Amino acid sequence: MKNIICLGIESTAHTFAVGIIDSKKNVLADVRNNYTTERGGIIPMEAAKFHFENKENILNKALEEAKLKIDDIDIIAFSQGPGLSPSLIVGKDFAKYLSIKYQKPLVGVNHLCGHLEEGKFFTEAKDPVFVFVSGANTQIIAYEAGKYRIFGEALSVGLGNALDKFGREVNLGFPSGSKIEKLAKEGKYVELPYVVKGMDVEFSGIVTHCIQLYKKGIPIEDLCYSLQETGFAMLIEVTERALAHTGKKEALLIGGVAANQRFIEMLNIMCKERNAKAYACPLKYSGDNGIQIAIAGLLQYNSDYNVYKTGKEIESADINPNWRIDELKTPWMKN
Repeated sequence: MKNIICLGIESTAHTFAVGIIDSKKNVLADVRNNYTTERGGIIPMEAAKFHFENKENILNKALEEAKLKIDDIDIIAFSQGPGLSPSLIVGKDFAKYLSIKYQKPLVGVNHLCGHLEEGKFFTEAKDPVFVFVSGANTQIIAYEAGKYRIFGEALSVGLGNALDKFGREVNLGFPSGSKIEKLAKEGKYVELPYVVKGMDVEFSGIVTHCIQLYKKGIPIEDLCYSLQETGFAMLIEVTERALAHTGKKEALLIGGVAANQRFIEMLNIMCKERNAKAYACPLKYSGDNGIQIAIAGLLQYNSDYNVYKTGKEIESADINPNWRIDELKTPWMKN
């Protein structure tokens, strides 16, 4: 059976990345670059400009790392959504250009699906409850009755964006998650609102409360610690409830916030008490990257799902900024 090589392009938000894998599960290249700011949050048009200016260089570095030429690539996959439209468009246009010029099939990948499949790819988890916590997305997801289903989610702002919003208000720059994690190690607990509604969570009011306390002179270390502890505890609660409901024995933490060691520690404690196994996507792959798009792209290509083959089909490929994971078909999964 032919070894198929897939090149994945990620461009949903602040990261532009190219990842290359093959069907033998070899990671051949992983190159990425992040749009950042010293103050304030992500500016969508500036992020898109950053992606546009860096895309060729990142592709060339990935091909060099993989010791391949573009002609050696069999499939090109791109993040089709969800995400910020300006960023998504840059990746989509670049992928379409490469697909048409070099006559390669094009695969449109759901960015969230990339995170889920990457989590399984890099861990021993088989059928977990996914705790997906990134910038814009905070969802508890599991595969049930033939598709990925959302069992709970953030009602307004995702935890990653909530942390970044707080960081922006207290001048920590963007992204803020790692800086908050570091400051939290020196803090002590301050009481904050704890908002769990059924299986859903709400972070916006907690962030507003933290900002108000900061303006009143509460130490930033205490607020970082308390924001982390409260937000993570809320997610651990709904994750435990999802494990009980589905009967699954694995929980898998994915997304950029999966890099937080305190969150991993709390998940491990809860799973141990339930006789379940906790996994976390490796730190290197917890944030947005091209490997996740290549992994999902290869699965979809082998299942003939969302694959654009002819020139006319490729030209029709477009972004889907609001593409929810529960709208995705999963023909590569065994029911």
